[in-house]
Amino acid sequence: MDILKAIITIIYVIICIALVVVVLMQEGKSAGLTGSINGVADTYWGKNRGRSMEGALEKFTKFLALGFIVLSVVLNII
Repeated sequence: MDILKAIITIIYVIICIALVVVVLMQEGKSAGLTGSINGVADTYWGKNRGRSMEGALEKFTKFLALGFIVLSVVLNII
């Protein structure tokens, strides 16, 4: 059981570091209300956001956060 806990802890640390890196790589959302008034959402990048690098980073962040939560619960149970 100790070997399993060590392996899960190593994976947990890797996910934590990856989550921090992915969040820091994302662009800020500083446009806010001004960006929506100027029509930023109607640009090509606004419509195809899911296919861009920013969209991929957001999806990857969701998966890493889910892994972080699940491993946190598993480590707490063990």
